[in-house]
Amino acid sequence: MSSNNTLILGIGNTLLSDEGVGIHMLAYMGRHYPDLADVEYLDGGTLSFTLAAWIEEADNLIVIDAAELKSAAGTVVVFSGQEMDHFAGKTKRSVHEVSLGDLLAIAHLTDALPANRALVAIQPEEVDWGQCLSNRVKQALPAAGRCVNELLRDWSAASTDAAAALPTSDGRIQQLSATR
Repeated sequence: MSSNNTLILGIGNTLLSDEGVGIHMLAYMGRHYPDLADVEYLDGGTLSFTLAAWIEEADNLIVIDAAELKSAAGTVVVFSGQEMDHFAGKTKRSVHEVSLGDLLAIAHLTDALPANRALVAIQPEEVDWGQCLSNRVKQALPAAGRCVNELLRDWSAASTDAAAALPTSDGRIQQLSATR
C-alpha cells in the first residue's frame, strides 16, 4: 500500500443472501468507481484475526457490511471514527468468529487504528441461504457507493488541507494558498 492509502474492507457471507452485501459492494465499487486512487479492496469474508494486519497498515479504513439498524431493508448508515468503534463494539457475529470490534481493538492496542475510519452499514432484508441480494438491498448499492465515494473525497480534501498547513517558527500553523 502507498502513503495515504485506503482499505475498503467488505465483510459478510455471500451464501446467506443479504449478509454478503459487503462482498457484493466490493464488486459494485470496482465496476462503478474503477479509478479511485490509493484504494485497495479486500474481501474480508466472515472476518478473521489475519485482517488485523491489513487494518493496521491502512491510513484510512472503510468497512462495508450488513448490520441490524432497526430500519427498513436497504437503509444505509455511515458510522465514522469513534461512532464506528462504539457500534462495532456492541455487535458480535457469533461465538465462532472474531468481530469487527475485536479487530478495531487490536489496532487500537497496537496504536495503529486508522484515524480516518468508517463503517458503511446496510440493513439486510433476508439472511437465509441464497447467493443473491434481496431487491431492496440491491437497490441500496448505489447509495452505499456514493457514501464511500464521499468519505474518500472528504478524507482526501482534509489530507490536502493538512499538507498545505506549515508550522511557523512560533509553532502556529500557517495556511498556504494556491496562489503563492
